[in-house]
Amino acid sequence: MSAKGTNGTAKNTGRSGAEVSRGTASPVVSASRPDNIRNIALVGRSGAGKTLLAESLLAATGVISRMGSIVDGTTVSDSDPSEIHQQRSVALSVLPFAVDEIKVNLLDTPGYADFIGDLRAGLRAADAALFVVSAVDGVDAATTALWAECEHVGMPRAVVISRIDHPRANYEAVLMGCQEAFGGGVLPLYLPVRADGVIIGLQGLLSGSVSDYRPEGAPPTTRPADASELAAADAARGTLIEGIIAESEDETLMDRYLGGEDVGLDILISDLETAVARGSFYPVLPTSAQTGVGIDELLEVMTRAFPSPLEREVPPVTDLDGNPVGPLTCDPAGPLVGEVVSTAIDSFLGRVCLLRVFSGTVRENSTVHIGGHGLEDRGHQDHDSDERVTHLQAPFGSSLRAVSFAVAGDICALTKVATAETGDTVSDRESPLRIAAWEMPEPLMPVAVQGASHGDEDALARSLGKVAAVDPTLRVERNPETHQLILWCMGETHAEVVLDRLRAQGVKLQTVDVITPLRETFATPAAARGRYVKQSGGHGQFAICDIEVEPLERGAGFEFVDKVVGGVVPGQFISSVEKGVREQMQKGVSAGFPVVDIRVKLVGGKAHSVDSSDAAFQAAGALALREAASGARIQLLEPVSVVTISVPDSYLGAVMNDLSSRRGRMTGTDSAGGDRSEVSAEIPDAELLRYAIELRALTAGTGSFRRRYLRHEPAPSGAAVHA
Repeated sequence: MSAKGTNGTAKNTGRSGAEVSRGTASPVVSASRPDNIRNIALVGRSGAGKTLLAESLLAATGVISRMGSIVDGTTVSDSDPSEIHQQRSVALSVLPFAVDEIKVNLLDTPGYADFIGDLRAGLRAADAALFVVSAVDGVDAATTALWAECEHVGMPRAVVISRIDHPRANYEAVLMGCQEAFGGGVLPLYLPVRADGVIIGLQGLLSGSVSDYRPEGAPPTTRPADASELAAADAARGTLIEGIIAESEDETLMDRYLGGEDVGLDILISDLETAVARGSFYPVLPTSAQTGVGIDELLEVMTRAFPSPLEREVPPVTDLDGNPVGPLTCDPAGPLVGEVVSTAIDSFLGRVCLLRVFSGTVRENSTVHIGGHGLEDRGHQDHDSDERVTHLQAPFGSSLRAVSFAVAGDICALTKVATAETGDTVSDRESPLRIAAWEMPEPLMPVAVQGASHGDEDALARSLGKVAAVDPTLRVERNPETHQLILWCMGETHAEVVLDRLRAQGVKLQTVDVITPLRETFATPAAARGRYVKQSGGHGQFAICDIEVEPLERGAGFEFVDKVVGGVVPGQFISSVEKGVREQMQKGVSAGFPVVDIRVKLVGGKAHSVDSSDAAFQAAGALALREAASGARIQLLEPVSVVTISVPDSYLGAVMNDLSSRRGRMTGTDSAGGDRSEVSAEIPDAELLRYAIELRALTAGTGSFRRRYLRHEPAPSGAAVHA
């Protein structure tokens, strides 16, 4: 960090005290001790520069010989065809490299909101987060919300201001924006050094030395800062030192510093590393992936200041009956507990499951217990099984290399496992355990799909099962009323990726309009006769029934009343009439939607001693209801949901105005803490089909909502046609 020496070689003392020189790394790095592992999630908005920063880190540590290109689709982390096509990350990728004896598992997460499931998976697997903010675009509201989410769980963080060499970059303004958005404790460790208006290196605020990155691609040289550079950085240096001392466990240090005592550099660095590791101080580093400026300094922070898995708590664990176990620690000799944080389908290997090992050691050719629970509503059935780990791999982007074991704190990949899905717990077969589930975002945008032909339906069903098994943010359902196959997605881009993956498996499909499941009811009373009389030789069919239909209040359901006098309809056929009415109600009487909220009275009819039958009176009951509908006014009913919208206060007015355009009825507004509010409203489902996308656009990606079916109510004629 700022203690970098003057010979241009970074020394890594770390919190363990050992000093070794930085070396290079091979594409697959092994670790046998948790204290030599760093799991770091790379997070930030799409376009902030995460993928190129990862490429630069891999090149700087010797993992790759040169950086790949996003445009050409040659980066290590973006290998999925959808990623290459869209030129953005859509899935979590693990990029390990080594600095000295430290293995860093860099988790490159998607920055687009549709893929928040993979982003949260990366945070689940990580012990620290590196927020990447573009010096061109600054901090967006979604990144600020993610910062608050990490703050809630106490995750250590640092900020990288990327693309500082861009012609439109404004490092100073973006730094100020980060401090305003992220709050206290966000302070720079370095300042950019310019020559002829071009950033050529960094000045360490603690060490007072300057790292000169000229010429591009060569190792930086280090020199003492000159008098003008020291003077320009004096205020920032004082603020940094005071910020570090404020986090020191030595309560006398601030008084001594303010009293004029010169605090030693080794004390400042030690306190800085401790504060970063415990998540109370957040260093800011300027970088350029293209020129390499700041990459050495960033590697020092990642390996020296970020915590090892030993310094982070293992998530709560229970046995299969729900009884708490532990607490467990990150001990390679402890009971095995790992979690599948991400799953992919490979055409040759089948399922590839990324596994974060929290406790114990997973070994090749061992038998483990795999259990998954709590996602039945998304098509992931509860399951418990024992499987043999025949293929244990070390992931590197999309490539894999066999390893014999993975210790607590490390990340590995399981291939050719039959039952494992994202969110599953992997534990010892003899004492199976279950790790506490992490929050999974709810997919709220429906997409209706069908096979291009009748023969493609089976292939679609098979492939959907595979895709849904690896994507917990996708929910697949067959709507029982409209009979449509609905994919519930996070947004348009997520839907596009899901459809691309289905087509890549050879499925011929097409999307169709989502049908809102309307219902029908009688708006006025009606009476009718159902006459079912047929004679075709032998026994005929004879049944006549007279009914009266009355509308009921919403939600009352269906009532059938026997008002027959004198036995004109024999008792054994009363239930037959009711059954026929009910069957016709399911088929609909006007637009083909189920009929609800009516009372049907059977008031008369006729029967034949020979030709009357159960089937005849069922048919007569159905005919009677259809005849009654022809003489009554039929009202279409649309589903209405209770929607709770969480939104920053600054967007509250825009959201409330938008609700009125959706025929929404406000039912309340409450404070959600901080600067957020929750708006409750009743909104017709037809107005919510694209609300996941539109709310995101309306609130710059910061709004979210949840919904719950409330009731069906009369639909305006225009809404009924739209549905």
